[in-house]
Amino acid sequence: MSDKIRWGVLGVANIAVKKVIPAMQKGRFCQITAIASRDADRAHQAATQLGIPKSYGSYHELLAAPEIQAVYIPLPNHLHVPLSIKAAEAGKHVLCEKPLSLTAEEAKSLIAVRNKTRVKIGEAFMVRTHPQWLRARELVRSGAIGELRSIVSVFTYFNRDPKNIRNVPETGGGGVMDIGCYPITMARFLYEREPVRVAAMIDRDPEMNTDRLSSALLDFGAGCHAVFTCSTQLVPFQRMQILGTKARIDMEIPYNIPNDRPSRIFIDDGTELGGRKARIEEFATVDQYTIQGDAFSRAILDNTEVPVPLENALGNMQVIEAVLHAGQSGRWETV
Repeated sequence: MSDKIRWGVLGVANIAVKKVIPAMQKGRFCQITAIASRDADRAHQAATQLGIPKSYGSYHELLAAPEIQAVYIPLPNHLHVPLSIKAAEAGKHVLCEKPLSLTAEEAKSLIAVRNKTRVKIGEAFMVRTHPQWLRARELVRSGAIGELRSIVSVFTYFNRDPKNIRNVPETGGGGVMDIGCYPITMARFLYEREPVRVAAMIDRDPEMNTDRLSSALLDFGAGCHAVFTCSTQLVPFQRMQILGTKARIDMEIPYNIPNDRPSRIFIDDGTELGGRKARIEEFATVDQYTIQGDAFSRAILDNTEVPVPLENALGNMQVIEAVLHAGQSGRWETV
């Protein structure tokens, strides 16, 4: 039996062509065998550019190919669940981009399909398998920062192009869906439980009606909080502070972790304000998309759980929905 999973890619989105496919091609357990687009020429161009053996002018053709064992789906958010269902029904394992669905109910429908087809389906939160995040959680679990009580994160970029899929509300655009999902999933990752309620303030773009500036407070119970701000129309920036009773962890680049240099986290006990005495932990240069692809492929080969199973994706979607509802209602919303 081959120790590489034969992958097909549904779509030629930038994240696939520029980041995920080249990274997976470097993986120990991944073999990118085919790529599909509704435009046959675009599929052929991507295949030629990336050295992929086959290209298809429809998603259906790729899903019908018997040699394909798993598919990666980088399509717009509203297509995630419909195409994941089609892939599962075709007997393919599925790694689908985040956020997995448009609603929690839609995510539940995919869980039902997975249980019926018995294929593996997971959400592509690449950060959850990166060494710097595994180390941060290890530090929290060990009590190295005392009791974890607060998490504060910012994630922003500037994009006002009305044609960009991130700015189209009907297809799942907006800041909370696109980038707010990251501080949400990583707060859940570190606390290792679900928040019980959320409050939020949301400012919407008057022309595109997408949430362009959102701030939320997640109550994890027992006096434990997480706070985040995300925006699609602010200077690009990202950071996370993990605050315990004895020390804090500063995640220098928490989400778009570079693949061309080592990454770093800082552990600071607060003896000097400004963090000049913080201890630095450095991690070898890796590509988080390579790690993600290999981890998912290993789950198929070894018949183990995928890194981010659908139940976890459902939990994240429930928090996202609560944040969006709280932004409308102006009240605490239960998760």
